[in-house]
Amino acid sequence: KSPLFLNLTEKEHLSNVAQLRGTLLGSNQLANDGHVDDENQERGNWSGRLDFFLSCLGYAVGLGNVWRFPYLCYKNGGGAFFIPYCIFLFLCGMPVFCMELAIGQFSSSGPLTCWECAPLFRGIGVGMVLVSSLAAIYYNIIISWSLWYLFASFSNPLPWAECGSWSTPLCSGRLHPVTENCNNWANLTAQSNGTCWFSGRDANGTAESYLYGIYNASLARLHGIFVRASSNDYMNYVALQDKLGSFLHTGPLRWDMSLCLLLAWIIVFLSLSKGIKSSGKVVYFTALFPYAVLIILLIRGVTLPGCGNGLEFYLTPNVTKLSESGVWKDAAVQIFFSLSSSWGGLITLASYNRFKTDCIRDGMLISICNCATSVFAGFVVFSFLGYLAQELNTNVKDVAQSGVGLAFIVYPQALMKLPGSTFWAILFFLMLITLGLDSQFTCVETAVTSILDRWPHLRRYKTLMIMTFCIVVFFLGLSMCTPGGLQLLTVFDDYSGAWNVMVITILECVCIGYVYGVRRFVKDVELMTGPRIAGFLPWRYFRWWWMACWCFLTPVIVGITLVFSWVKFEPSKYDGEPLPLGAQVFGWTLTLGVLTGLFAWSAASVWQMRSDPGQLIRPTRFWGPALVRFRREVTYVPGFEIDPWGRDNSNEHSNQAKKVEDEATSHNFMNEAFNADDVKA
Repeated sequence: KSPLFLNLTEKEHLSNVAQLRGTLLGSNQLANDGHVDDENQERGNWSGRLDFFLSCLGYAVGLGNVWRFPYLCYKNGGGAFFIPYCIFLFLCGMPVFCMELAIGQFSSSGPLTCWECAPLFRGIGVGMVLVSSLAAIYYNIIISWSLWYLFASFSNPLPWAECGSWSTPLCSGRLHPVTENCNNWANLTAQSNGTCWFSGRDANGTAESYLYGIYNASLARLHGIFVRASSNDYMNYVALQDKLGSFLHTGPLRWDMSLCLLLAWIIVFLSLSKGIKSSGKVVYFTALFPYAVLIILLIRGVTLPGCGNGLEFYLTPNVTKLSESGVWKDAAVQIFFSLSSSWGGLITLASYNRFKTDCIRDGMLISICNCATSVFAGFVVFSFLGYLAQELNTNVKDVAQSGVGLAFIVYPQALMKLPGSTFWAILFFLMLITLGLDSQFTCVETAVTSILDRWPHLRRYKTLMIMTFCIVVFFLGLSMCTPGGLQLLTVFDDYSGAWNVMVITILECVCIGYVYGVRRFVKDVELMTGPRIAGFLPWRYFRWWWMACWCFLTPVIVGITLVFSWVKFEPSKYDGEPLPLGAQVFGWTLTLGVLTGLFAWSAASVWQMRSDPGQLIRPTRFWGPALVRFRREVTYVPGFEIDPWGRDNSNEHSNQAKKVEDEATSHNFMNEAFNADDVKA
């Protein structure tokens, strides 16, 4: 606001302009993401490379790394499962991961607008946005469950440590040790199903009969009688109450779980309120904290009795399993989904990179870190499973579970037997919360960024857009805050991001490899990364591997996996039983809804360009780098349009100074003596 005079030197002019630019551009004029140091002032950039790296790492490393991969290892041959897992990492997972990072960074666009390289494939972006939006609905439900357990853990003893009034007769704490002849007690009767029943009268003289104990557990299991851990009944009848409802009869809305869901969405909104500028700082905690907890839990786990048995189950290789096609299918599916490819999140995160970031290097590192995390988590999980099996006097295979069962039944049961169980429970559920939040941040950012890129005039309302999205999805998620919510979540998880994501991946490879042209794409990558990847891998030789994957290996592997999944299709199951027909129909509606949106959007492009169908497979004039100074470097494409928007930002300082002058003039911050001729770069 201080006056500017014509007799100032050029250096003093630039200093005043820089100060004024900081005042103006620090306001809402740059729609929340803009910053004086950003390369792309319109959309904004990450504050630092580590912000992007940790955001991608947190997005890729999620709950599936902890509660699904270890179980798949045990199920599919132990250590032998690492072989197909690593093969598919390099043939399928890493190529798609790096391809999406390169697309987002080169175009500086979200998934809805980055497919201008081939308008026929614009529908891919719609499919990605729909998948991320559906994931945002149910992913926060898991976080709300973790919050519920976290609050419940602030008690000593833990509330699930003993069987309570909420438990079933088969709760382990209610059963007594008995012999085959039921201890020769007159009031106990041995049944042919391996159980002993008490018949007598209580203190008031009322006749009663109840299950007293199990003398033959194997025989009881043959008759469908299974002893249940107290943590199992606690989840089913207190925490999630899933046994009190079903998919078709969900039951009443639970206010306590609804409040946990509301808290989860408040955390997400506050973390994203300033876009990547705020979320990029939050991930320093949410992405790194799970590793600290895993290390602490591993140190504790390997000191527990029985941990050796658990690790033996995890690591002992059964090479004969590799001859089974199902093992290879599980490896392909796990590596594909654990990296979160084809959800649009990777394109979104990379779109905020500076143009010259080495995204291939980052993609390779993150992919390897993600897989290493899965393997490391397996050591943690099975060390505790071995301890729990010894405590319950059973085999590791009898306590090994995946998914919700591992997180909310097996682990709580193991933790409650440790000294200081409250501390360990709090630590564990905090880890689950942070694992979920990273993925949730990106799902929300993907949807909002796509909308703002498609309708740029809404950028100034980005915070309001994020709030609106959070509120809408919060109300959609309330349907899972009911006793039947777990079954509904199972349907969402099985159908919203399964086959349709593999279809999206195949379409991506076809678009980049054959329509846009893989040779042009590798030149685009080299323009951003330079001639060497990570400073030492020569791109001119290294690119042939990527070209082979993008054009042939990856789409073929994903296609085979997709067909195999169709052939071996099994309806979604809950607690070992298929879900009702209504649930299956709803699940297929989710899958077909995503695919319908994808193909409908592409069909709209076909109709829009019907006068010249050739445009559908040619890049539009707006495809390419967002800044003119980088578009000038695309010399390998004849006729490439340098400035399709009619603006020239080849000189960044001149462009920014002119923008500041225009802003200042409109706000009367400068007097008439200050004009464009005085501002030089």
